[in-house]
Amino acid sequence: MQMPFCPKLWDRSPVPPANAIAVNGTVVVANTFGLSAPGKSTTLRLFSGTQIDHETGKGKLSPEAPLRGGKKSKHGKTSTTTYHVTFVVDADFGTPGAVSVRNGNRADRFFLRHVRLELAEDRSIHFECNSWVYPYKKTAADRLFFVNTSYLPSKTPEALVLLRDEELRSLRGDGKGERKDWERIYDYDRYNDLGNPDNPEHVRPVVGGTRTHPYPRRCRTGRAISNTDGVTETRKHVINLDFYIPPDERFSPGKLEEVLKLGVQAVTHFVIPEARTLVHGNDFKSMEQLRKDLYSRPVQPAVDGEVMERLKSSVPSHKTYKQVAKAVKEEHPAKFPIPQVIQQDPEAWRSDEEFAREMLAGLNPVAIKRLQTFPPVSSGGKRSSITAEHIKSQLGDVTIEMAMHQKRLYILDHHDYLMPYLRRINTLGVCIYASRTLLFLKADGTLKPVVIELSLPSDGEGDTELSRVFLPATHGTEGHLWQLAKAHVSVNDSGYHQLISHW
Repeated sequence: MQMPFCPKLWDRSPVPPANAIAVNGTVVVANTFGLSAPGKSTTLRLFSGTQIDHETGKGKLSPEAPLRGGKKSKHGKTSTTTYHVTFVVDADFGTPGAVSVRNGNRADRFFLRHVRLELAEDRSIHFECNSWVYPYKKTAADRLFFVNTSYLPSKTPEALVLLRDEELRSLRGDGKGERKDWERIYDYDRYNDLGNPDNPEHVRPVVGGTRTHPYPRRCRTGRAISNTDGVTETRKHVINLDFYIPPDERFSPGKLEEVLKLGVQAVTHFVIPEARTLVHGNDFKSMEQLRKDLYSRPVQPAVDGEVMERLKSSVPSHKTYKQVAKAVKEEHPAKFPIPQVIQQDPEAWRSDEEFAREMLAGLNPVAIKRLQTFPPVSSGGKRSSITAEHIKSQLGDVTIEMAMHQKRLYILDHHDYLMPYLRRINTLGVCIYASRTLLFLKADGTLKPVVIELSLPSDGEGDTELSRVFLPATHGTEGHLWQLAKAHVSVNDSGYHQLISHW
């Protein structure tokens, strides 16, 4: 509530001008085990969002106001403490647009949930914070939070323009120096840690970072001073958690425990097959063996112990390590749970329905596009070898023209971007194809693959292609070829996700 200033309530503060008013508010802080709560040395100040201080060019700034009280509260399932604060401002201060927070604790940070101000005429202003506030002794700067309203740059109130600019500058790195735990810098670096420079066979070139090809970029997570000469970095651990991440992006202890548990599961599943392959060679013979490896085979204690030992040297907190070790022992995470789709039918993964479901529910659904032209046409104008005869029997009573008009024909197109590279890739002892997959949206809302085209560049020079069309089948040679065609599509989709959508 906004009210005339009353000296009796503020006997610790200097007597303000007669036209001063008080703005009351509440400050909510999450209770964090092992960390001190913010004390009286924590103070807040308001910046006006409507009235400018012409000496600074920023919004008018209020005097400091300390936190008062501290009552335990609950916000959802989160245990919190609610404090009160009163700002004394001039009557012409205007409407607050930002709040500045200074953590006066000697060492401990605190997690600020929100600040709420009560104004006159039953109005209120909410500052949604959800951020860690580190001690001023470490940061040498106050934390700034803006009113919970979004503005386009051209529509930002003049009183907040310089404050917004300063906040953005504080978040941008310059690629230099060593990152500290309390910094909020989102800094980027070239990809210079893809290989292992200590092993001549595993050296990889530095990617990005040039004027011609600045991308791709990665978040600069290293503790050490960043490389600027293009030299590759050495990864110290297989499991490495000792790297810089802005505080608000870090996992909570509970989430970190879950991630580490799943990490142990994934690493163990990698180590066991690798060790067996080194000793016995690649002895994969059947899908039944694959199921046993994934879901039935017990973990070898020595391998499990090696993984946990590596984890121990990489986890920042010994308490977190103990929690993960306990969970690993109790839940046996080295066995993957059996996927629901194959619990009832171990062969369900072969079905066309599951193939389309995984395509839509998997890593790369945004690559599926509505079919605009039939037959599909490449970027160079070359028509696909798929014809109406290939798919009309798969559409029921719907014609191709009706299906396209009703937006029921879709394409997963991994053709144009792959074709220029296939000759080079296929000389490396592997064999991949460029692929086009057409899908039909059925009445029940599920997708059905109706045709797959696999293509290779021809043996001669130029851009001529060799293409083959595969149709759904369940038996005999045609059934096996259809399964292989779907496998090639899945490989392309995974590669597209990793190298394009993700990277």
